[in-house]
Amino acid sequence: MNRASKFRVFFLLAILLLSGLVVLLREHRPSFLRPDLHSRAYVTLADDTVAVVDIPSLAVVARVHVGPGLSGVREHPSRPEIWGASAQGGYLWVLDARANQIAARIPVGGLPYSVDFSPDGAHAYTTSAGSDLLIEIDCASRNVIGRGRTGGGPAVARVTPDGKMVLVVNRRSSTLGIHDAATLKEIAEVPVVASPDDVAALPDSSVAFVMSRLARRISVVDLRLGVLLTDLELAGQPSEMLLKPDGGELYVIEPEAHGLQAINTWTHEVGDYLVLGSTPTRSVLMPDASQMFVSDAAASWVIPVDIVNRRVGRPISAGQTPSALRFDPGERPRLLLVVNEGSGDLAVIRIVSGQTDNLITMIPLGDKPKEIATKMF
Repeated sequence: MNRASKFRVFFLLAILLLSGLVVLLREHRPSFLRPDLHSRAYVTLADDTVAVVDIPSLAVVARVHVGPGLSGVREHPSRPEIWGASAQGGYLWVLDARANQIAARIPVGGLPYSVDFSPDGAHAYTTSAGSDLLIEIDCASRNVIGRGRTGGGPAVARVTPDGKMVLVVNRRSSTLGIHDAATLKEIAEVPVVASPDDVAALPDSSVAFVMSRLARRISVVDLRLGVLLTDLELAGQPSEMLLKPDGGELYVIEPEAHGLQAINTWTHEVGDYLVLGSTPTRSVLMPDASQMFVSDAAASWVIPVDIVNRRVGRPISAGQTPSALRFDPGERPRLLLVVNEGSGDLAVIRIVSGQTDNLITMIPLGDKPKEIATKMF
């Protein structure tokens, strides 16, 4: 090989190495640019612990014992904290993300399942299904500062985007309670689908959509008038619903019907239906709402969906029984994190310009991981 050929080979190798380094730096941006900036994922496990995953190093860095019956895990919108509920313990827990320690356990009554925050992050809201109560907590002091009577079996409390109302899903009474966020007093109680599970409100806080995993219908509620507008018929029983950030469409995942249904939130009409796979279960939207990723629990893969063009992409292998999904907490997410309940690990999938690449790695977590939250601090 002559000198010119050797030079070209070394030059190409240098370019490849430099390109690889740029990709590595971008994917591990927090730890390289600022040593004090952390990007973490928090996954609940069946042994009453939370596994803390450092995203840049793709490794579990801590396991924190929390308590029995973990659910409703959420990252605080402004504080370096992860909040969640212990249904069996009857308390909300607060994990200090900097210290990887439980900072508080806040007694709220029997069977809390979820937690939500006011738009400014000053207050947290939960319910006690055992006591039929809505509870308000001051996030700074972690003290209970208000209680309000609800319908039967409140399971979920959601704050409307304007912060003026708290919507309570009452499973036992099959109603949606509309509460004044300032006083927790119930303004209206609206009959909805039987045994409702979740609620989503439009960005202008005018209309809410209520789903039940036991019914092939979604209830549409006028929040200002406190009345049921209509019940929309679905192709199958839903497992999850996601609202587009601008509020224009609601996407409903329907495992028994093997697909995704789009609902026009302005006209309250059921629209396009896409067949996805065996048992689509959970989903997550890109921040610009251009693409959705749906986990298929039976097929052990994740399905990319082009929302704009209504196209289903090539499935990506994940792990056994993939369920909850989240993106890394950066402004422009580059990694998709998938909780695999069956294989007990976290799949990490690279995303490039809205398109999926291959699976990067599988991070062992433990027995039956369930819910996930992410936080950059």
